Amino acid sequence: MENMRIRTESKEYPLYIGRGIRHQFHNLVDSLQKKISSFLIISDESVASLYLDDITATMDKDNVFTHTIPSGEEAKSMEHFFNCQTKALESGLDRHSCIVALGGGVVGDLAGFVAATYMRGISFIQVPTTLLAHDSSVGGKVAINHPLGKNMIGAFYQPDAVIYDVETLHSLNDTEWRSGFAEVIKHGLIWDKSLYHDISTSIHSLAELKKSDLISILKRAIAVKAEIVAQDETEKGVRSYLNFGHTLGHAIEAELGYGKMSHGEAVAIGMVFAMKLSEQYYGNQLHVDQFTNWLASLGFSTHIPSGLSAEKLLETMKKDKKAQFGQIHMVLLKQIGEVESVPIDEETLYAFLKEETKGGKM
Repeated sequence: MENMRIRTESKEYPLYIGRGIRHQFHNLVDSLQKKISSFLIISDESVASLYLDDITATMDKDNVFTHTIPSGEEAKSMEHFFNCQTKALESGLDRHSCIVALGGGVVGDLAGFVAATYMRGISFIQVPTTLLAHDSSVGGKVAINHPLGKNMIGAFYQPDAVIYDVETLHSLNDTEWRSGFAEVIKHGLIWDKSLYHDISTSIHSLAELKKSDLISILKRAIAVKAEIVAQDETEKGVRSYLNFGHTLGHAIEAELGYGKMSHGEAVAIGMVFAMKLSEQYYGNQLHVDQFTNWLASLGFSTHIPSGLSAEKLLETMKKDKKAQFGQIHMVLLKQIGEVESVPIDEETLYAFLKEETKGGKM
């Protein structure tokens, strides 16, 4: 087991990463030296059936409560947020209680937002079980979706700890592996050229990814996220760089209907789009064809799905929370490892979207 420190302006906390460490949950929580009166573990149906008993077996059952939500992005809704709050109230949670998010990004976002708002904020601990959650469990963004936009209702609220057991990743299906790896790729593209070089030259299939030194790769990707969040906790500057590929990616998710395409797969399409736009904006050469071929070898689609119109995507992108004064800002790639957020006029964006939606594929 290894221990990383996540430092932000508002809080510092440990991230434990290793194999089988879910079985040490109680001891790891004790090491925080924080008095906790009770726990509410929030998980989804798939994860709970696999790992909930492993967590509760380490704990005193008298003060542990559990709540299970459906699996999938649709669970990040006002309805399930309300149900979690109801369970917390019925269980008698107080201001010294702790919410435990056992699951992937959906569970972490939802449970974290419950913790941020229950009695104006109580402790919470992230126990990620997906590759994607290496990104979402670090940095304190918690939220639920609205039909008009992804993650539009939320807060910046840091956990007390992240306990990341990589053994849980091997129960993921291929879609979830791809979804999480897209964010690893993003971290390399925007910040760590050597990370991008290493993964792009050594991993050419999901089978190779699953056999790789996951802890080493994840530590490097998490280090990117941690460094950016340390500089800019509440996204007033460089933290916006983490949105590379997300402006279009979120629009694709919203227009398809949440859960129809995984977050990471939509972001992969968004990254290809942003790289093409970057080449026009900067006049640079990013070898997009080489990048898309690599993504294809991993099973990613690199095209905007058929049936999505440039007009609808543009309108959704204008509603993105990263838009400023009604103008869309895109994170563009100056070179591998260097990005910036720039305003893009609607005409340029529409022309690019129109071109990319010709003959899109699923």
